[in-house]
Amino acid sequence: MLGRKPKREMAKITVQNTEITVLSHDDKDYISLTDMANGKQSDSRAADIIKNWIRTRYTIEFLGTWEMIHNPNFKVVEFDHFKMQAGLPNFVMSVSEWIEKTNAIGIIVKKGHYGGTYAFKDIYETTPPSMNSSASRIWRTSTPFSSTTVCLRANGS
Repeated sequence: MLGRKPKREMAKITVQNTEITVLSHDDKDYISLTDMANGKQSDSRAADIIKNWIRTRYTIEFLGTWEMIHNPNFKVVEFDHFKMQAGLPNFVMSVSEWIEKTNAIGIIVKKGHYGGTYAFKDIYETTPPSMNSSASRIWRTSTPFSSTTVCLRANGS
C-alpha cells in the first residue's frame, strides 16, 4: 500500500544493568545504539558518543562494507567521499547525514518517543564468538559499545 507507515514494534532487553530498546522495523530487528551509549559510564551525552564513533575511518569502512553487501541501493560514490574524509580532524558527520547521502539501511534514526539511533542486528551481532578475526578487531576498535556488544552476543540476545 502506498503511504502506509512501516510496522514498528518495541521490546526491551537488559544488558549489564542497562535497559536497551530493540526495535522491529519492516520485520528487521534494530538495537538502540543510543541506549548502549547512555549505559556507558561517562559524562558524555549519547549523541556525542555516537557522533564521534561514526566519524572514525574504521566505522565508515565497516558500515560501507556492510551496506555494499546487503543494500543494492547503497550509493558507493558517496561512501567513497566519506571514506576519504573519515578520520581527518575537520571531518564531522551525523548518522542522519550518512543515511540520507548514502541511502544506508543498516542504521536508522527514530524521532520522538523511544527516539535515537538504531543499528540493524547484523551490525551489532558482527563480533564472532572467537573474537580473533580481523573483522572482530575492527568492530571492537571502531565502536564505543564493544563490551555491551560482546555481552549481547554471548547472551544470544
